[in-house]
Amino acid sequence: MQYRVGIIGATGMVGQRFISLLKDHPWFRVTCVAASARSAGKTYREAVGDRWAFDWPIPENIADMVVMDAADIDAIGEKVDFVFCAVVMSKEETRALEENYAKHEIPVVSNNSACRGLEDVPMVVPEINAFHLEAIEAQRKRLGCKRGFIAVKPNCSIQSYVPALTPLLDFEPEKVSVCTYQAISGAGKTFKSFPEIIDNVIPYIGGEDEKSEQEPLKLWGHLEDKGNGKVIVNAELPVISAQCLRVACSDGHMAAVSVSFKKKVTKEQILERWANYTTVAQELELPNAPKPFLQYFEDPSRPQTRLDRDFQNGFGISIGRLREDRIFDWRFVCLSHNTIRGAAGGGILTAELLCRKGYIIAK
Repeated sequence: MQYRVGIIGATGMVGQRFISLLKDHPWFRVTCVAASARSAGKTYREAVGDRWAFDWPIPENIADMVVMDAADIDAIGEKVDFVFCAVVMSKEETRALEENYAKHEIPVVSNNSACRGLEDVPMVVPEINAFHLEAIEAQRKRLGCKRGFIAVKPNCSIQSYVPALTPLLDFEPEKVSVCTYQAISGAGKTFKSFPEIIDNVIPYIGGEDEKSEQEPLKLWGHLEDKGNGKVIVNAELPVISAQCLRVACSDGHMAAVSVSFKKKVTKEQILERWANYTTVAQELELPNAPKPFLQYFEDPSRPQTRLDRDFQNGFGISIGRLREDRIFDWRFVCLSHNTIRGAAGGGILTAELLCRKGYIIAK
């Protein structure tokens, strides 16, 4: 089955990553690129200009495609079965835009944060909480849609340590302290456009600490029927304390994690859980499902950002340095590719899940 795909916010870094990852996708064919009114009417190559962020060229089938105005929803709707959204707008504007697409019966898979906190909008990592897609029914009732909806991917900062903690949830983690070391592409930057990061660490990323503390609780939440359908109720534990730093790496977010559990757990049990963790994405044979999802390094100098961020084509999670902690129970480090697993790739994998589950249907 082939699906026609639009990319809204196609000229930004995440939009560019969507275009790159979709170049040879077996299910998805990009039929529309859209951006702000100032880019509309130009070819994609003209609209991006010298802001193309990668070493490889713009795919030929996209370079000469004429950019559409993201606000022209009716025209875009004629060209697509669903859209990826990676716009750079205020939260209020983004939510209004995405809900407008949904109300026009266009499914939206969003990279943005505007709708992440809504109880009927699934925020999905397919390997962790695929069952949250059931909230789409309640969302459709709220928005008055039959085919349209919004599904989102979580913040890039949490996608290294949440997958590592998820196989351990039955040991009941109570407290988590995490410090993330986040690459500049997470800010939509390259070293050329962000020279002040060279030989530097910036200890503040606006809003990132709060997202890192709150969003995992939604991923680990349960579904509850509230009359119009099932909605997502956040988990209450663990309590998470997060600090997020911007570091001089092009791609790859690393996290240093310390965790306390209610139930006693041994190192051998933790390693066994990581080694044998299987996922819905694997079972459904989604095109980009990493097999395995998690890898653990015995070498204490790994994972390293430059060496390991591309594990499983950037969709896998790398873990290392599991050891006892003098304040908490255990500590470890983990790594994810922020613009693949943490951004565009995570959105694509979520769209694959939505298609396989029948939420997105080709017209």
